[in-house]
Amino acid sequence: MRCPFCGNLHDRVVDSREAKVGDTIRRRRECEKCGRRFTTYERIDEIPYMVVKKDGRREKFDRQKVLTGLLKACERRPVPVSKLEEIVNEAETYVAESPARERSTSGVGELVMNRLKKLDKVAYVRFASVYSDFKDVREFMDELKDLLKAKEGRAH
Repeated sequence: MRCPFCGNLHDRVVDSREAKVGDTIRRRRECEKCGRRFTTYERIDEIPYMVVKKDGRREKFDRQKVLTGLLKACERRPVPVSKLEEIVNEAETYVAESPARERSTSGVGELVMNRLKKLDKVAYVRFASVYSDFKDVREFMDELKDLLKAKEGRAH
């Protein structure tokens, strides 16, 4: 911390306590050069993780929104909620590890779909049908055919 009186960079903390609001710490410091005291306030940097929508809008990453989509896709499927939470955690980590603290929704969606595809094919198709916003039945059928080809390829 730079002393506001003499500009020295060396000080010592004389007293620390939580501020009235509770999300801030108040510190009394004493400059080691001039001996004068000053107060600093520290708070947690809460810059939210953001996702960039297809139309360019930005919004906060919402874990619950991702989990809700997964729960709907897995309705009446033998998929444990713990596995869905793992996917949500992975998606959140993907967004959090971005240097810009933001990712495109398409990147998050691809990650979620890839994980869901390995977990349950029916849930994957349900999720993809909403997420991928197929333009017509032909696109949807192409996706189903790709799934069938992959399944047949593993069977042989």
